[in-house]
Amino acid sequence: MRFAKGHGTGNDFVIVPDVDGALDLTPERVARLCDRRQGVGGDGLLRVVRTAKHPDAADQAGEAEWFMDYFNADGSYAQMCGNGVRVFVRYLLETGLAEGPEIPVATRAGVRRTLVDGSDLRVDMGAPRLLGPSVATLGGVEYAGVGVDMGNPHLVCAVDSLDALDLTRAPGFDRNLYPGGVNVEFTEGTRMRVYERGVGETDSCGTGACAVAVVALKGAVGSTPVLVRGGTLTVTLDGETCWLAGPAVIVAHGELSSGF
Repeated sequence: MRFAKGHGTGNDFVIVPDVDGALDLTPERVARLCDRRQGVGGDGLLRVVRTAKHPDAADQAGEAEWFMDYFNADGSYAQMCGNGVRVFVRYLLETGLAEGPEIPVATRAGVRRTLVDGSDLRVDMGAPRLLGPSVATLGGVEYAGVGVDMGNPHLVCAVDSLDALDLTRAPGFDRNLYPGGVNVEFTEGTRMRVYERGVGETDSCGTGACAVAVVALKGAVGSTPVLVRGGTLTVTLDGETCWLAGPAVIVAHGELSSGF
């Protein structure tokens, strides 16, 4: 089985081409591939499949040729991944499966437009939706936060010191509000660290950066850089939608051994 490896500001992915949707990618197999010691290693897996060939996306086939079938590192599904979309599109461009400057991508959160902008890719992440106040608990301390839906749920919590946080364990949250889990962003201004559901702490989260910008800009029109551990993303709110811009890099292509 062929694969590639890519990242967007350090948020890294195993990319599996499966244009006809023929592979049996069970959660267990995805988790093995994403294992950093016994597999390829990644924060998630992107399956590249024609939209018309996937039962979860066939209704979007008239709008987008390609479907980003996205899995978290533990094998669970995620509705959306802002860094993942950019890496997905970079793979399409480099392998000749699509041409710019505008490439629509089907996702479980709907079709996302992607624009080629030099070395960066800009993604229309859709209109954010505020979910209201809540709290996250970490190390016995409660942090007030604001929920933001970016196609997947986020809880943005301001802290005094990012560097003092221990994110080796998952933050607690209100499971009545977030029964499917939530990504938690801790912020100092627009500098952030993130604990992603199904993954753990990651160097970057595109949808999380959008959520942080929404809270920082208080929903107003504007643009702001968001500093993640793996670099810088730029988020722009134009009054109708949220745009995410940043680099996306394919670092390697390979083939799994038959024994794996």
